[in-house]
Order: sequence, then C-alpha cells, then structure tokens
Amino acid sequence: MLLPTPLRAALPTPQATAGPFYPAPAMRQVDDDADLVSIEGAVREAGGAVVFLSGRVLGRDSRPLPGARVEIWQCDANGRYLHPGDRGGPPRDAAFQGFGHAITAADGHYRFRTIRPVPYPGRAPHIHVRAIAPGRELTTQFYIDGEPRNAADFLWRRMSPAEAQAVAMRFAERGSGAPEAVIDIRL
Repeated sequence: MLLPTPLRAALPTPQATAGPFYPAPAMRQVDDDADLVSIEGAVREAGGAVVFLSGRVLGRDSRPLPGARVEIWQCDANGRYLHPGDRGGPPRDAAFQGFGHAITAADGHYRFRTIRPVPYPGRAPHIHVRAIAPGRELTTQFYIDGEPRNAADFLWRRMSPAEAQAVAMRFAERGSGAPEAVIDIRL
C-alpha cells in the first residue's frame, strides 16, 4: 500500500548498515564525483543500464540542508564492489566508479548518474547511501520498488512497510534521457 505523499515525506529515512564494502578513501577512484558511469580519462563508460538518482536532503522539520554530503556506493553490473574484500565471481567492471559523492545545493538537492542496481547472491538490487550534514549523519540503502527479490532480502524484510516505501526507488522517465528515481533523505 502506498501512503499519501505528505505522510510518506514526513517519515524519517530508516537507517541501515553500511555493509562490508564501504570503500575507504584509499580504495576509491581518483574521480569520485556524482557520475559513477563515466570515469575521467576512461575509454568507455560502465556497463549496465544508466539511471539517475536524485532528491533532497531535509531536516526532520522538512527544511532543506544545503551543503550536505551525499555518498552512494553499489556493485557494478557484474555484481562486484570496488573493494578488496569482494573476491571471486565475474571480473569487476573497471569502467564503473563504484562510489560517488555530491554536495547538496541551496535547496538541499542532490543528483547522481549511475547504473540500475543488480542483485548478487543473498541481496536484492540496492544502492548504499550515506548523508552527512553538521551534527547529523545517516547510512541507509535504497531498493527498487516492486522488485520481487526484495521479499527475500534479509535487510529489506526488517523494515516496516512505511520504512520500505521511504527507501523505494521508483524509476520513471523524467526528461533526462534515462530513468530517474527521486528520493528525499530526512536526517
């Protein structure tokens, strides 16, 4: 059941684990901007379906938080993370940035260009998200709305229906040339 937008927007964004593959600064690409599909100097773009992820970072009072740092990290189209602890399986896509960050604008807006997340053994498709503002920090995970694998994901199952809706990516064409999901993050 989808909650009315005002009620859904009022819910705080649920916390989730960063997982074992948060890339420490030394592991990140030199290019760690908000475009995870195109690495500066690379001869090709990352494999996978290109999507945009955007929204606003808000305080619990619904006011935008300008200057907040939003980080995302996810596996590539082969199900591999940019992390030495992710061993085995298919080769990692060297053209995928794996981690990126954006600083929110005056209206709290952030935007990333990345790939549609894919599943890997034991997990539904998801994107890890961390938002940091003065005196506030949140780590969570965004999931694809309606994805059948969500019901088998051990972290997704821990959330209430309202929490799951707060982190549900609903991809739609929004005139940007690729599907875009818009999710506000409430700290």
